[in-house]
Amino acid sequence: MAESTKYLLNEDQIPKNWYNIAGDLPAPPPPPINQATGQPVGPDDLAPLFAMEMIMQEMSAEREIPIPEPVREAYKIWRPTPLVRAHRLEKVLDTPAKIYYKNESVSPAGSHKPNTAVAQAHYFKEEGTTKLTTETGAGQWGTALAFAGKLFGLEVEAYQVRVSFETKPYRRMFMEAYGATCYPSPSRRTNHGRALLDADPDDPGNLATAVAEAIEMAMSTPGTKYALGSLLNCVCIHQTVVGQESMLQLEMADDYPDVVIGCVGGGSNWAGMVYPFLGENIRNGKNTRIVAVESATCPSLTRGVYAYDYPDSAHFVPLIKMHTLGSSFKTPKMHAGGLRYHGMGPMCSYLYDHGYVEAQARQQVECLEAALVFAHAEGTLPAPESSHAVKVAIEEALRCKEEGKSETILFNLSGHGYLDLTAYQDLAAGVLEDVHFSDEDFAATMADLPQVAAE
Repeated sequence: MAESTKYLLNEDQIPKNWYNIAGDLPAPPPPPINQATGQPVGPDDLAPLFAMEMIMQEMSAEREIPIPEPVREAYKIWRPTPLVRAHRLEKVLDTPAKIYYKNESVSPAGSHKPNTAVAQAHYFKEEGTTKLTTETGAGQWGTALAFAGKLFGLEVEAYQVRVSFETKPYRRMFMEAYGATCYPSPSRRTNHGRALLDADPDDPGNLATAVAEAIEMAMSTPGTKYALGSLLNCVCIHQTVVGQESMLQLEMADDYPDVVIGCVGGGSNWAGMVYPFLGENIRNGKNTRIVAVESATCPSLTRGVYAYDYPDSAHFVPLIKMHTLGSSFKTPKMHAGGLRYHGMGPMCSYLYDHGYVEAQARQQVECLEAALVFAHAEGTLPAPESSHAVKVAIEEALRCKEEGKSETILFNLSGHGYLDLTAYQDLAAGVLEDVHFSDEDFAATMADLPQVAAE
């Protein structure tokens, strides 16, 4: 009997609770710090920006957090997503390994991002918020929030990293099709943006700047709050439907992963896939390897320092302890816009610092080449961000071939690349180049770390 290719769940198998890995850790990560007082922040410090329910989830140590029924109903538009056995890729690689991927590209926005966008829109709507501001890199998060805003009747204003705004026009059009407005960042709409453009009219922007602009607008506009697509643990919690569904689907396949892989920028899609499996490692003694793959151009985990730093370049929000390259780090231009962030989420950073997970970094050319190998075999063209997970999944499969081992490999295909075709065009034309991490720029930004980082 032939083995199945797709493993599909019914709508009633969509998880009823999100999983919070904080409930399985012996101690929580270090708390956010108020810059002015040097003391841990409380809910009231964050309330001007975020929905209170999100703040309480961020600070929660409960293992399970109920998913509101309006959110589960919205999830039914695209969830449960398929788990796919990559038979054809296995054949191309001639590997004894079994390769599975969770296909999050089937959502309306084309990525995993609506898993938290819908949840956040629900919580903001419940509190009476009428408008949301946000940042976006490649545009997947901005698209997801635009979609969620339309579902829940919220106005959305997105600040897109300028280099992505200019090279990915269809992402902007996608956001606008859902009714959002989108501006290149840095922009002249904010004090912070104007200051940056006055200093450098050609500033390509980065996520830290886009975050700062979105926060500045949220703080200065009545009825407006700020939605964040990654970094915070509450955002990662919302993504754990991915890993929980994967567990059920692997049970259908009578299988369990030896290694689970995801790309990381701020950590949301990776966390959503790996946290449930990591919880099994902690609670029940499973021994699954957990691998985070970041861009070698912006390698906060593998090259950064674990320290308190600012999440935004304007220093509007509390300090968080994370693996960081420094909030003033000038992230170079590259196609994986969602990985162009100077820091890693505090929970993801804590797990890496304490040895629960592995981290690796890869360059964009080798990742996009691996993505084409995957696309030629499996059909879906991965997003540049997702290609980093694809690259390491292929490497793991070839390792199994060399060692003669039949291991089970699972990775998250966090989004498709159908609006990122300029990256593949540049690769085909031979003009795509690797962009190398600058030790000199890193050293300069380390000098700017806040004093609490030394404590």
